[in-house]
Amino acid sequence: MFESKKFIVVTGGASGIGKAICQRFSQNKNRILIVDKDRDKGAALVKELSLHNKEVSFFGCDISNHDQVKELSQMNPDVDVLINCAGISHIGTIETTDEEDFKRLFDVNVKGIFLVTKAIISHLKKKKKGVIINITSVAASVGIAERFAYSMTKGAVLSMTYSIAKDYVDYGIRCNSISPARIHTPFVDEYLKKHYPGEEAKKYEELSKTQPIGRMGKPEEVAELAFFLSSDNAQFITGTDFPIDGGFLKLNT
Repeated sequence: MFESKKFIVVTGGASGIGKAICQRFSQNKNRILIVDKDRDKGAALVKELSLHNKEVSFFGCDISNHDQVKELSQMNPDVDVLINCAGISHIGTIETTDEEDFKRLFDVNVKGIFLVTKAIISHLKKKKKGVIINITSVAASVGIAERFAYSMTKGAVLSMTYSIAKDYVDYGIRCNSISPARIHTPFVDEYLKKHYPGEEAKKYEELSKTQPIGRMGKPEEVAELAFFLSSDNAQFITGTDFPIDGGFLKLNT
């Protein structure tokens, strides 16, 4: 069982997978800091979780902004677990990806994780223990059509995971990543509504079947894996990527 009263920082924690992670950790009364740009969703989640856990707070932050991340670090030096979940997506090939899109994805998905982890890791070094979990994607490991910029950023996150694990293992810091395939979040519903109006149900079924298991994953399933990897039951695990993909990487032919 995960020890009580750990301090968990979750970026992108106000919605989707990040929200499910915050909800899972809150079940064990851990101290949780939700970091997100969306202040309304962040406040709503704090209100929800505070019904059963009074040690939940929110910090509005653009993780690609150095000054805001520095403020986050200065305000919260006692971190035990950092979960880098914030990220954005993009659809396009290299030809249909313009420089602004490329920069926007890099700033959030790569630079953001760099800034937050760099700011927090000094606190973990002082404690000589800690856990970092990066949420990446199966797109980091396999080619997916029209996901050029997104795949590029997630590949970078995967490489950062290995480097951090190697450089800080002697400080008692474990660093792993989780690579989900398609997870049914509000982002998926918004994507289908925007790109396939009137055909949402049909396209949802098609996308679900791209996982050999026959459905999309649930945010709660990713959260459960993050919960385990953060616990002392996972003390022998570092420098590893964990696909949670319904067989997408190994069983598709």
